[in-house]
Amino acid sequence: MSLTTLSTLMNNDKMPVLHTYHLNDKVTAFSTTREGGVSEGLFARFNINPYCGDSAEAVQQNKTALCRKLNIDSERIILPHQTHGTTHFQVTPDFFAQTPGKRQQQLEGVDAVSTSMTDVCVGVSTADCIPVLLYDEAHHAVSAIHAGWRGTVQRIVAKTLSKMETIYGTNPSDVVAVTGPGISLAHFEIGDEVYEQFREAGFDMQTIARRYEKWHIDLPECNRLQLLKAGVKHIHMSGICTWEQCDTYFSARRLGAASGRIYTGIILRA
Repeated sequence: MSLTTLSTLMNNDKMPVLHTYHLNDKVTAFSTTREGGVSEGLFARFNINPYCGDSAEAVQQNKTALCRKLNIDSERIILPHQTHGTTHFQVTPDFFAQTPGKRQQQLEGVDAVSTSMTDVCVGVSTADCIPVLLYDEAHHAVSAIHAGWRGTVQRIVAKTLSKMETIYGTNPSDVVAVTGPGISLAHFEIGDEVYEQFREAGFDMQTIARRYEKWHIDLPECNRLQLLKAGVKHIHMSGICTWEQCDTYFSARRLGAASGRIYTGIILRA
């Protein structure tokens, strides 16, 4: 079976079309595409992110459709309000015992989410940044990580693996990882100040950077190297460049910041 496939419910053009990743028969892992949904304009058509300017009604309709497709309750889609930091949040049964307002408050400023609960979708929103999914096969635990350049330079992937080790006893050699759709080296142009942040943080600049008219950074490769250094052996790269495929996947650099977001999530199944 191939790593990635496109799947959709037939005869309903409002249902989301998902790019799926086959990690294990007990795991559902995916990234949303722009296909399906009811959003309009630069949010068209499938967007469930409530923080990027889309209408609340469209976001809710799209989220309801995604829940139907995934066969989970709406409250079990975890969508943090990301701030390009490295804060991690663990979803436990206590989380669902709280009010919706309190739950959302706990997800403020969170860029990595993990759980060992079944039928809970932990995910992150991106539109050029790199989404990373982790599945610990030995302890049946998962994480979703938002790795933009700021999170990458702070090594959010390595920090999340360390959190999983503390919480679940995760050994990186038992982890299967996926990097989802994100901007490629060819299109991720940066300023000298960003280049210097990566260099000062100890990244191998000969490996991850290229000089054209300006510097470019290979974000997918940065995160792959973090995974390898941490001891993760099974890494699947989607190879999807959001800038190049902005008709199918949202790209903030092509469409502007006031546009939709890809949601990349992972669910443990019983």
